[in-house]
Amino acid sequence: MKIAVIQINPLISDFKGQFERIVDACGQAAAAGADLAVFPELALCGYPPRDLLEQQIFVDANQRCLDRLVQTVRGIGVVCGLVTRNTSEAGKPLFNSAVLFEEGRVLHQVHKQLLPSYDVFDEQRYFEPGPSSRPVAYKGQRIGLTICEDAWNDKDVFRRRLYALDPVEQLAADGMDLLINIAASPFARGKRAFREGLLAKMARKHKVPVVFANQVGGNDHILFDGAGVVFSPQGEPMARCADFEEDRVIYDTVEGCGEMHAVTTPDTRAVFRALVMGTRDYLRKCGIGRAVVGSSGGIDSALVACVAARALGPENVDTVFMPSRHTSPDNYEDTRALARNLGIGYSVIPIDVLYEAFVKVLLSDADRGSPTVTEQNIQARVRGTLLMGISNRDGCLVLSTGNKSELAVGYCTLYGDMNGGLAVISDVYKTLVYDICHMLNQEQELIPRRILQKAPSAELRPDQTDQDDLPPYGVLDAILEGYIEQLQSLDALVAAGHDPRTVAEVIALVERNEYKRHQAAPCLKVTAKAFGEGRRYPVAKRFTTVD
Repeated sequence: MKIAVIQINPLISDFKGQFERIVDACGQAAAAGADLAVFPELALCGYPPRDLLEQQIFVDANQRCLDRLVQTVRGIGVVCGLVTRNTSEAGKPLFNSAVLFEEGRVLHQVHKQLLPSYDVFDEQRYFEPGPSSRPVAYKGQRIGLTICEDAWNDKDVFRRRLYALDPVEQLAADGMDLLINIAASPFARGKRAFREGLLAKMARKHKVPVVFANQVGGNDHILFDGAGVVFSPQGEPMARCADFEEDRVIYDTVEGCGEMHAVTTPDTRAVFRALVMGTRDYLRKCGIGRAVVGSSGGIDSALVACVAARALGPENVDTVFMPSRHTSPDNYEDTRALARNLGIGYSVIPIDVLYEAFVKVLLSDADRGSPTVTEQNIQARVRGTLLMGISNRDGCLVLSTGNKSELAVGYCTLYGDMNGGLAVISDVYKTLVYDICHMLNQEQELIPRRILQKAPSAELRPDQTDQDDLPPYGVLDAILEGYIEQLQSLDALVAAGHDPRTVAEVIALVERNEYKRHQAAPCLKVTAKAFGEGRRYPVAKRFTTVD
């Protein structure tokens, strides 16, 4: 049997678009000699549909899409994911399901048994866990059909399992010859290596080929890398889809081989491609054609401009340089050079007159030579207001430019530099920002060298640098990653070699600035624990103990 692994980039609830995309892909796969086309989890509606699942019209449209597909597709079998109703009198009203259909008939249907409820996942809110399933006989193979999380509970991989049962183990006990896992597995830096290790180990353990079909594309802040893959019973990759784009590969179960398409390495480049894909899909799927970036002469805005130009085309990106009396002369040159290198729009709007008007009304006795935090924030808010005005005037989206390190400790201004419709790099630590920019410049000097070399500065007061207020970014990022992503305590971070006072100050900043993150623009998730719905902390809190 020849199996086509097909990864598509769905737009949530665009059933007409998904129908056309699946029909077209099935036709191409059949023409290439495939017997079975395998599509990702919830391929009909896109993942994650969230509270659209509570709308009857949505579930009905999903079912009509399946019915049309079953009646339309000919010459090839199809496995795809969709929503189905739970017709019993108890439990959640829906299942997260997969079907196998061919020549006008549904041959097999299974429901997802393990429903994740962590990080960005909230499937227990909507779905009922499915019953155990058995392999289905199809073209001489006994196929075990699973959905994403169903394959993530191997006792030999996870020291602490989240679920009592292992659907893959049950299918293996029932004598499957082939395992198919359809998924919407989000991208995170370093995750692919773990995911493929899990699948390869599963293939070796159960001595069957493992076919993995994954969604690709950005849906709001969640990014999917695709990278569908087939592993042999020996755990060797035998077919592989490209990442960060729609793709199809065909695997021959008789020959035990298939097409191998390239995937992105190293992780630094993969993060950049994820940001590009996420930015492009966010604007495209929201029906927005243009973006504007506040260009400061710093490295963060430079990286956001690079991402936007690659995602949208340079003709659809504008940058605005908004200097004040504290802006260094170098930044006039560097912002202009960056725009010229990228081929994007560039304009200059000085802010001193606007800033002075605000200060005169609010702080008539202000010391112009030594601006306080109030005056510094006014500068940021003047810039943010101008950018939002440009957004209204030109019908474009403001891309905010703050990184994860700044957002974590509150080194950003509400209604100022936090303004925007999408926070492109707010899940990218400052040290990784530098790594990505150096990588880009190895290919071609897009970012002026001086931007990479100068000390980071908000330029809101004379001779200001970030390190006046923060630890060096190498130190800060190591503490933040340990505290936010690895959930390490103060004692654990100190035991790892960090200065106790520095750790305590950083943790206090993270906790104190939760209110800012609750008001931030959506961020593109590229780490294991991003700010937003994947990290849910209260704003009003005080941690105490009764020792």
